[in-house]
Amino acid sequence: MRATPGHTDGCLTYVLDDQSMAFTGDALLVRGCGRCDFQQGDAGTLYRSITKQILSLPDHCLLYPGHDYTGRTVSSVAEEKAFNARLGGQANERDFVGFMQNMKLPHPHRIAEALPANLRSGKPRDPQAAAPAWGPVQRSFAGLPELAPSWVAEHRCEVTLLDVRSSEEFDGPDGRVPLSLLIPLPELEQRLGEIPTNRPVVVLCHSGSRSALATQQLQRAGVTRVANLRGGLRRWGEEGYPLEGVISS
Repeated sequence: MRATPGHTDGCLTYVLDDQSMAFTGDALLVRGCGRCDFQQGDAGTLYRSITKQILSLPDHCLLYPGHDYTGRTVSSVAEEKAFNARLGGQANERDFVGFMQNMKLPHPHRIAEALPANLRSGKPRDPQAAAPAWGPVQRSFAGLPELAPSWVAEHRCEVTLLDVRSSEEFDGPDGRVPLSLLIPLPELEQRLGEIPTNRPVVVLCHSGSRSALATQQLQRAGVTRVANLRGGLRRWGEEGYPLEGVISS
């Protein structure tokens, strides 16, 4: 791993031990490089990162960028030395910095929202959003509010348990959590008015995937006290919490 800042402060390039391949992220692209005009970017720093940490690798080293706008997936050190318009040939740091400072690229859409989120590593802006007062809500890797089955089992009478499986599943062999409200996911948008508003909502399905979508739908509809049941009905049953209607095999 080599530090290659300049596009951002945190850019890294991952190099195989035998230096046959390197994964350059957004520092060095195919025939280009990452822009330097926001998120702590600096053209001089990027030039030194690329020339000293990436183009110093063997000429045969294959370079895989983080993305490419025309579908190219791989280049090599030799190719970028020869053909990169910003770095190749006899271009020096002064040439590179002058090029980068005069590109005048439009800023990406919603960059004002994306950059602060990147800088705080995706953590919620409001610390209270990560730990609401009504329950020990945690965030999934995707930022979705979740609750553990243990807490939900202990507080079943204080929340609305919303099952978004199909009616066939609800009445099928897997059973259902007692006192849960059935609204299948395809019908959720049209039946929002059936969900009580005086209690938090815990959404569940078989594994937690469809209920994750339902949780997002409810958030978009303005439901603030909502969380997904982590692991869904499957984890609920594995941990020994009560189910009704289960048909034993």
